Amino acid sequence: MLFNTTGFFAFLIIVLALYYIVPLSWKARKIMLLLASYVFYGLWNPPLILLLLISTLVDWTAGQKLAKTEDPGARKRWLLLSIFVNLGFLGFFKYGNFLMENFQMLVGLFGVSYTPPKWDILLPMGISFYTFQTMSYTIDLYFKRIQPARTFLDFALYVTFFPQLVAGPIVRSDELVPQFYEPKRATQQQFFTGLLLLTIGLFQKTVFADSVLSPVSEDIFGTGDQLLALDAWTGVLAFSGQIFFDFAGYSLCAIGIAGMLGFSLSDNFRYPYGSIGFSELWRRWHISLSSWLRDYLYIPLGGNRYSNIRTYINLMLTMLLGGLWHGAAWTFVAWGFLHGLYLAVERLLRNIVKLKADNLFIQLILAFLTFTCVNITWVFFRAKDFGAAMKLLGSMFFVHGEKALLTTNDLVLVLTLMTLVFLGHFFMRRHSLVGVLQRTPLWLLVAGWGIMIFGLMIVQTSGQQFIYFQF
Repeated sequence: MLFNTTGFFAFLIIVLALYYIVPLSWKARKIMLLLASYVFYGLWNPPLILLLLISTLVDWTAGQKLAKTEDPGARKRWLLLSIFVNLGFLGFFKYGNFLMENFQMLVGLFGVSYTPPKWDILLPMGISFYTFQTMSYTIDLYFKRIQPARTFLDFALYVTFFPQLVAGPIVRSDELVPQFYEPKRATQQQFFTGLLLLTIGLFQKTVFADSVLSPVSEDIFGTGDQLLALDAWTGVLAFSGQIFFDFAGYSLCAIGIAGMLGFSLSDNFRYPYGSIGFSELWRRWHISLSSWLRDYLYIPLGGNRYSNIRTYINLMLTMLLGGLWHGAAWTFVAWGFLHGLYLAVERLLRNIVKLKADNLFIQLILAFLTFTCVNITWVFFRAKDFGAAMKLLGSMFFVHGEKALLTTNDLVLVLTLMTLVFLGHFFMRRHSLVGVLQRTPLWLLVAGWGIMIFGLMIVQTSGQQFIYFQF
């Protein structure tokens, strides 16, 4: 079920009515939220609810054992069971075809002709998100960082909580599970702030991502022709904006819906396109994933505790796996490789050059350089294969291409919007969206809210799927 459909709003109204109007005990309300979460997920493909149930049961059982036993061998076995089941599901459903295709290519290098059976594997929506979320629970219990969930109901609701189930944020158990222990009821301000965040998220997704930027992005990435550099860069900028408004829009919707129910979810985006450097970028973009990779991969690999060379290797491995997390294709690995390279080069330069970036103009130049380099990586993220990516990169850097594909209106609209996005992110880096909303005069807030609702009403879309649902 998609947030940007009338069906979801009917679903949300029913959930809010049951949650606030029907006199239920707190336990009954949690059961209602759990069942609603299964309905929310099951309406897409009911049989795949079984994966959620199995993952929930396995990690609950492993967690209980980890909380009670002190035997090192037993603890390690329960942790490995959790990791094996979760990564096994993820590996089969997400990477099964990818692994088989690459095995076929590998044996072909040795002259062996092998035609594997066709696997018709359906990728479960959101499997990468809830897999990482449940794994963090058992890993944290193994290292005794957290207390186990008090009841199975609390843990099951943590795994399946519908606002953030299919595209995050990836929430740690110590952030969400304790919120289920006591009755939650949104204050009037919390409810309307949540509703406003939901409106902003839908506006970003429906108007900016789907209506303004997606058509231009589709035209550029869908053509096989060589293009003018201006058209190529505009198309890449369009996708850069599209994926931000799409994913950040989803995150705002999730945070807003949770807030309307009285729960708090942490920010997943903090004006990333205004970042000065790539370390800062990853503290602002998809924060829940980057912090997960830091805590459960980069630091266990050694982080920056050893030599510089070891640190660069750890950065590269973390970002390569981060790229593969996004999709079963070598283009995603290339995207991760570039980000790993950027982080390593940035760290190397910081060790060599001591740059004082306290001047606003210098900060703006560094932010623009970071933004430009990030846009180059989006080519591999969006292109269907390496050939298409290299052809588009060639057009971007004047290697070849003379065809003008975009209209003047397309160019002006995208370039103006993305300039405003870059400058807006840069100057908002030290602020939070909720803080800005709370300081905005009521009359201006109502006017802006009305404009967004009007925009949602006049834009004709068919409820396009969020980009990160495929991950």
